[in-house]
Amino acid sequence: MGNFNREKNRLVWFDLPVEDLDRAAEFYRHVLAVGVAIEEFNGTRFGVIDHEDGNGGCLVIQSEEITPAKGPLIYLNVHGRINDAIECVANYGGEVLEEVHSIGPHGLRAIILDTEGNRVALHSDHVDDA
Repeated sequence: MGNFNREKNRLVWFDLPVEDLDRAAEFYRHVLAVGVAIEEFNGTRFGVIDHEDGNGGCLVIQSEEITPAKGPLIYLNVHGRINDAIECVANYGGEVLEEVHSIGPHGLRAIILDTEGNRVALHSDHVDDA
C-alpha cells in the first residue's frame, strides 16, 4: 500500500467473491482494462487486481458469499472509459442493471452484475474521451 492510501483513503482493499476465478479474472481484465494476476498462497488461488499506487482488490473463490441484492456496493474505477467498460460487461458475460447515469458533482456510475452474480458499481469522473 502506498503512502497516499495509508494516509488519505478509508477504503484500501476489497475482496470480491467469485465462483469461477478464471472467468471472473477475464471479465475484470476487460471491464477495468487492467491486469488481474492469478496467485496462490497456502493452497488457495485468488486474483489480484492491478493497483500499483491505488486501492487494491482481490477476487476470492467464495461462492457462498455472493449476494447480488444485499451487502455493500463497491465502486470500481473505470476512469474516462465508462461507456467502453459497459460494452465489455455484456461482451464478457455480465449484465447492466442501471445504465450510465450522473451522480451529480461526483461523476457517473453504472450498476452491473458481474459474471459471478456480484452487484458492483462502475465509476468515472467524466464521460469517455472521443
